[in-house]
Amino acid sequence: MKKNEYTFAYEVYDSIDELKEEDAWLLNEAREVTEHAYAPYSHFQVGAVGKMTNGEIVAGSNQENASFPAGLCAERVLLGSASSLYPGVPIETIAISYQSSNSESNQPISPCGICRQSLQEFETRVNHPIRLILGGMEGKVFVIPDAGMLLPLAFTSKELNV
Repeated sequence: MKKNEYTFAYEVYDSIDELKEEDAWLLNEAREVTEHAYAPYSHFQVGAVGKMTNGEIVAGSNQENASFPAGLCAERVLLGSASSLYPGVPIETIAISYQSSNSESNQPISPCGICRQSLQEFETRVNHPIRLILGGMEGKVFVIPDAGMLLPLAFTSKELNV
C-alpha cells in the first residue's frame, strides 16, 4: 500500500485593509455585485467579479429559480459571461463575496462543488490558473493561488478520453 497526501497553502488576511490595492478593489466590487443577485428563496446573495488577463472586468451574481435548485451560482454566471464576451481569454483573478439576511457575512465562503468543477474546467480549457479572493462583507479574507487546488482528484476530460 502507498499513502498519498494532498495539501495546499493559501493566504489569510485579517481584513480587506491588508490586501493589495487591486485585490481590495476587486473584493469591494464583488461585495457591490451581491446587490444584483436574485435570491428570493435562500436570501443568500453572492457576487463574483473577475479580472481577465486582457484587463477587462466581468461580474456575475447568483440567480435562483422557483424550480429549486435550478438556479445558477455567481461563479458560473461569471464564467459563462467571460466565455461569451472574451472567448479563449483566461481569467487572472476572481473575487467572491456574499451577504445574507439570515446570517452574518463576516467570514470567507468557498465555491460549491459544481462551481469548483466549472472553475477547474475553465482553467484547463484556457491553460491558466484562476486566483481566488474570498471574503464576506467584513472579516478575514482568503487568497487561493489556483482555483483547481479546491478540487483534488478532479474528474476531467482526460477521463472521458477527449
